[in-house]
Amino acid sequence: MDLRREELRRRLSALGFDDVRFAALAPAPDGRGLKAWLEAGRQGEMHWMERTAAKRLDPGLVLPGARSVILLGVNYWSGDPVRGPLAAAAAEPAAAPARPAWARYALYSDYHDSVKAALGRAGAELASVCGAGADDYRYYVDTGPVLERAWAARAGLGFIGKNAMLISRRHGNWLFLAAILTRAEFAPDAPVRARAPVPEAVGLLCGKCTRCLDACPTQAFDAPGVLDARRCISYQTIENKGAIPRAWRTRIGRRIYGCDTCLEVCPWNRFARRGRQLLLAARGEIAELSLAALLRLTPAEFAARFRGTAIKRIKRVGLLRNACVAAGNSGDPRLVPPLLELAASAEPLVRAHAVWAVYRLGQGDRLAAARAAESDPGVLAEYAAEDAETGG
Repeated sequence: MDLRREELRRRLSALGFDDVRFAALAPAPDGRGLKAWLEAGRQGEMHWMERTAAKRLDPGLVLPGARSVILLGVNYWSGDPVRGPLAAAAAEPAAAPARPAWARYALYSDYHDSVKAALGRAGAELASVCGAGADDYRYYVDTGPVLERAWAARAGLGFIGKNAMLISRRHGNWLFLAAILTRAEFAPDAPVRARAPVPEAVGLLCGKCTRCLDACPTQAFDAPGVLDARRCISYQTIENKGAIPRAWRTRIGRRIYGCDTCLEVCPWNRFARRGRQLLLAARGEIAELSLAALLRLTPAEFAARFRGTAIKRIKRVGLLRNACVAAGNSGDPRLVPPLLELAASAEPLVRAHAVWAVYRLGQGDRLAAARAAESDPGVLAEYAAEDAETGG
C-alpha cells in the first residue's frame, strides 16, 4: 500500500473533498476524440478549447516533469428529489408566478471560488506529506487545460457516461471535479472496471440505457458521449454571448441558466446521497425568484442578488436574454408588460429576445411603438422573422 497516498487521501477528505483518487500521467488518454470534436467545430465559440488542446493532451506542457494527477470530487447533490423543469412547472398552482429552471450547480456560491480556496490548502497538505514545493504542482477546478473527466475515469472516480459526463457509482452525476498535477509519484487507484482496455471509454457501466440521449431537448448528442455544444442548452444560455438561434428557443423551455436534463434522467442517480457540502454555500433564494422579478432586474439588483455566484459570468444582459426566452415559453400573459418594457431596452440583444417572447405569448400587436422606434438590424430581423411566420 502507498502510505503517502493514503495519508494524503485522508487529509484531502478532511478538507471537504468527497472523493479523492490518484492516477499516473503515463500513458496519457487517447486524444483522437478531442481532436475530432474540435475539427468538427462542436466547441462552437469556445475557442479556448482549441488554443489549449495541446496542453490538454500532454500534461507535461502544463507542468514539466509531472508524474501523477490527483482527482478530487465535490458532491453537490442537495438531497431533494430530481425535478426537471417540466415536472416543476406541472406542480405549480395555476395562479403561481412562473418560475425559471436553473441548473443545480447554479444554486450555490460559485464553486470555482470555494473549491479553488480548498485546493490551495490541498497544495499545502501535498507539500507536508511529500515535501513538494510550490513549483511541483498545479491545481485547477474546471478552468485549466486538463482532461478532468478522462483522468477521473482513469483514477476510478467514476466512468464517462453516454451524456459525456463523469458518473460516480457513489454520487451519481452530481460532482464538481478538480485536479492537481504533481511531480510526486503515487501508486494509481484502479478504474471502475479494472480490466477495461480503455478506462475512459464512453458508457462502461451504461449498458443499453440511452435515457440521457433520448431526453435531450435539442438532441445535442451526435453519438454516445459526443456532444455538439452548439445545440446544447447549457452552451446557448451560458457560453453563447449573442442571440440564441430561433430554432432552439422553444426547446429551451424555462431553463434560464444551464440544463440538467441529461444528468437528471440517469439511473445511477438512485445511489446519490447528499454531500457534506463543506466546500459549498447554498443559495436557495435564487430558486425562489420568479420570471417577472428577473425581467424587471435592475443593474444594482443583479449585482446584489448574484454576487459570488456562477450566474454573474453571463452578466445582466445575458440573464435578461435568457429570461425573455423562458417568459416566451411560459404561456403566462402576465409577463407581457415587463417584456414590452424590455422591447424598448437600451440593449439590442435584450430587445430582440423580448420581441420574440411577446409574439410567443400572442400579443405581438402591442409592439407597434417599439417597432416604429427600432433601428438595430438584429432586432429588425426578429420582427421580419415574425412577419414571415405569421404572414404579417
